[in-house]
Amino acid sequence: MAKHTLDNATDTGHIHVGKGLNTGTLGVVGSTVIGLASTAPLYSLAATLGYVIVAIGAQAPVAFIAACVPMVFAALAYQELNKEMPDCGTTFVWGTKAFGPVTGWIGGWAVAVASIMVLANVGEITGQYFWYLLGNEEFAQNRTIVVVTSVCFMALMTFISTVGVQIGARLQMTMMAIQYAALIAFGVLATVNALNGSNPGSVAFDWSWFNPAEIGSWSGFMQAVLLCLFIYWGWDSCLALNEETKNPRKTPGRAALTSIAILIVTYVGVSVAVMMFAGFGDTGFGLTNEANLDDVFTVLRDVLFGPWGWFLILAVLVSAASSTQTTILPTARGTLSMAVYRALPAKFASLHPTFKTPWFSTTMMGAAAIVYYVAMSIISEDVLADSLTSMGLAVALYYAITSFACVWYFRDTLRDSARNLWLRGILPALGGLMLGYAFVQSAIDMISVDYSYTVLLGVGGAFVIGIGAILFGFVLMGIWWLRPASKPFFRGETLNRDTPVLVPDE
Repeated sequence: MAKHTLDNATDTGHIHVGKGLNTGTLGVVGSTVIGLASTAPLYSLAATLGYVIVAIGAQAPVAFIAACVPMVFAALAYQELNKEMPDCGTTFVWGTKAFGPVTGWIGGWAVAVASIMVLANVGEITGQYFWYLLGNEEFAQNRTIVVVTSVCFMALMTFISTVGVQIGARLQMTMMAIQYAALIAFGVLATVNALNGSNPGSVAFDWSWFNPAEIGSWSGFMQAVLLCLFIYWGWDSCLALNEETKNPRKTPGRAALTSIAILIVTYVGVSVAVMMFAGFGDTGFGLTNEANLDDVFTVLRDVLFGPWGWFLILAVLVSAASSTQTTILPTARGTLSMAVYRALPAKFASLHPTFKTPWFSTTMMGAAAIVYYVAMSIISEDVLADSLTSMGLAVALYYAITSFACVWYFRDTLRDSARNLWLRGILPALGGLMLGYAFVQSAIDMISVDYSYTVLLGVGGAFVIGIGAILFGFVLMGIWWLRPASKPFFRGETLNRDTPVLVPDE
């Protein structure tokens, strides 16, 4: 039986199968690669490990594992909701069906906000490391040149995303192979050099690193977990491509859980190897050396890779570039879905006649990210850094909305079986509570002026930017609500609990 959708979100009386996306394009492998690529595992770990060590010391592996728990619980919620409603709108659709138009709209907005903020980050890394790869450190340190280069890369990835998911998936497989080759090589070389004593600061492996009882500070532990929590972000990208997979009800959920499993093994394994080699000192290669915090891998590049150090630079460049594309892909499909259900102007539902991709949504997402990045860069690097830090608030918000939406939407089925109780109720609820706590705790921490690089309105800049971005969503929603075209959505006519899934059955 075919499900139905609004005809380009313009006439509720005319319906056709699906939203017009190119269905049956991705399999489990392609979906998993996109989920992994969105997290930028190489760059994320390189930029986070030092700060995690400073916050919690040798118990860093505990923080990586603890942060994975709410991610797994949230992924279970995504999997259950996707089986029932494999819509590319994900959080927007599920939040609306569970809690109503306002919650759903803000959930969709949070996805877009997080994506735009992270695109500014990975876009800049791509531009900077491009010049590092060419051996031109002068250009890599020149703000104007880096911004222009980054904008060119973001525009290129926007174009590739418009051309088609299949081309993007093939490109991602190549880039992911480069990333993981570098990660594996880094872990092996760090372990070998730690064991042969080439670095006087190296330390022996100790199982106590995995012992939660050794944690000395709860505040330090929470800071480390919050840092780790958001380096897992991005695995849900494969869910937003559900309508373009070969089995939209099962493949995306499996890919999401597979992505998380691969990430936890990667993060823990490589971090342990680096800890063994670099040690915990505050001088030289030590992981608490302030000079090493921003990018641990680059600091260790030459001593571990020698003349092959360029390969690590290439891998970081690829990591950021691949994340740029895989962040644009799902967010554009989210706004496509919002437009189909009248939560955004109908233009966002426009599909390219040849590539069957949401060309307008994709272009707007790329353009918004470029404008945001350039504006933040012009204001100051510190404001840009705070805007990236505040991204975690939007991430925690929409993950929490999805987790609670699963519990509430399936509430009448929780007593049907033990499976339903755990996978649709208890575990998603725990995930939602953990992520909700992460949101509140992060917001409280960000209020402090010591947390941020800037001070805005007398409090930390990260708090103002993060909370301000979410509140701005309510303003935009209010403006759209005043338009006549929005009434069917806000009255619950185009999307409600009983609205059929708007994708074709496989």
